[in-house]
Amino acid sequence: MIGVIVNSIAIISGSIIGLLFKKGISKKITDAVMVGIGLCTIYIGISGTLKGKNTLILIVSIVIGTIIGAWIDIDKQITILGEWIGRRFKSSSDNSISVARGFVAASLLSCVGAMSIVGALNAGLSGDNTMLFTKSVLDFISSVVLSVSLGIGVLFSASFVFLFEGGIVLLAQFLQPILTSAAIGEITCTGSIMIIALGLNIIGITEIKVANYLPAIIITPILCWMVTLI
Repeated sequence: MIGVIVNSIAIISGSIIGLLFKKGISKKITDAVMVGIGLCTIYIGISGTLKGKNTLILIVSIVIGTIIGAWIDIDKQITILGEWIGRRFKSSSDNSISVARGFVAASLLSCVGAMSIVGALNAGLSGDNTMLFTKSVLDFISSVVLSVSLGIGVLFSASFVFLFEGGIVLLAQFLQPILTSAAIGEITCTGSIMIIALGLNIIGITEIKVANYLPAIIITPILCWMVTLI
């Protein structure tokens, strides 16, 4: 678990540094940076969609995941969390929407991809944390940049990353048959669709409740596993 802990600490540290920088930056610059991050986020999402090979799995995962997410209304729960954080951090200029956006954006960008999944599998199966340590450096840098524009929600994404990667580490023996290279590619593709939506939200073009799509990431590997049984 040391790799997961280091990764979480890297995100927290990077976010704190970014928040300190944010205090000395004008709203005009922050807004400009946010648009730039939104464009980069869309690019990352488009690049990630190329990892998928099975469009049917993507569609079914998104549909089932969205039904579950909308039923639970994950977006509303995260917004409530954002309001709670806002009350606890009176000095923060972030509202509940920006906190939720920062949390979801940083969580997805950190967890959707081969480095997070394969790194956690390696740590759980062989104790090799090399990939997670490398990812920690990248997450530290991205957390600094993201927190400048998206605020304190980025810091709290460390909790999601810890649970996501920690869960894979602890259940590595059971998840290895399911999390094949093909499944990881499809997970990346599914998550990247959400990342594109996040980018559009960050720029201000749309107001998609991306958090309600998160269950699709869990549905995807299950569908991939079911396909192998056919």
